[in-house]
Amino acid sequence: MQDAPATPYVLGQFEPLIGQVLTIGDGTGTLEATLVEATSLREAQGAGLRSRQFSLVWRGPPGATLPQRIYTVSHPSLGAMELFLVTIGPDAVGMRYEAVFT
Repeated sequence: MQDAPATPYVLGQFEPLIGQVLTIGDGTGTLEATLVEATSLREAQGAGLRSRQFSLVWRGPPGATLPQRIYTVSHPSLGAMELFLVTIGPDAVGMRYEAVFT
C-alpha cells in the first residue's frame, strides 16, 4: 500500500497569517504562538519542476522551550498540519520556533 502524497505547502499560504495565532500541539497539550516571519529561502529548479523553499518562525510565551520534533500546528484557515519544529531561541518578547520547507 502506498502512502498518499504530502500536501505541498507554499509560502503564499502562510504570508497572510503573519501576526495571527496558531496552535502547536503534541498530543499532551497545546501552546499558542504567533506567526512572525514567512521567508523565502531560495527557488530551485530541476527536472522541469519548481520547488520553493521557505521558513516560518513563530513566537510563543517566554521560556516555553519545545524539543525539536514533529508537532501538529493548527489554524482555522489551513486546518491541522504536521510540521517539524525547532526552538531557535528567545527574542525580547518570547521564545521562537522555526519550520523549514524544502
